Amino acid sequence: MRSNQIAFVLRVAKDHRPEKISRLTGVVTAIALASVVFFGSLPTVARAGDLENIAYRQNIMKTIDAQAAALGQILSGEVPDDQAVAHFESIALAASTALKSFEVKSLGGESKPEVWSNWADYSKRMLDFAQKSAEVARIGKTQGKEAALAMVLDALPCKSCHEKYRDANAKK
Repeated sequence: MRSNQIAFVLRVAKDHRPEKISRLTGVVTAIALASVVFFGSLPTVARAGDLENIAYRQNIMKTIDAQAAALGQILSGEVPDDQAVAHFESIALAASTALKSFEVKSLGGESKPEVWSNWADYSKRMLDFAQKSAEVARIGKTQGKEAALAMVLDALPCKSCHEKYRDANAKK
């Protein structure tokens, strides 16, 4: 759409030849139209940035969710537990990036506005989550998967944060 708007401005500027009207009027018209096109499209550009930020943080959170679901399958006995430590490591890695993905205030997605209005609490919870998940991943590597699986509830305090900061009914 933006390229169509630019083409329109250029076409209008080209049609304002000196033989039809003064050159100054044509330049002023072209500048005025270009300004309307440019400034009129700024909110779209800003909104696109918000959508990209929202999608980015959702991808990180989906990674954590998928790895937690895999651990749930392991704990229920649906699948073997030989990859449990790898799932803990994946959660720890994603958790280490999660807080940074929320630093840009892009309202929307499943995040409630309280994420940013209660930033001190939210960021503390996310840092705690990152530290706990890293600790469980380290324990899994050093003490074995059984020790890590025994700590799964400590490593995944998702519900306490989701209850306060996630709008599960939000449009995905």
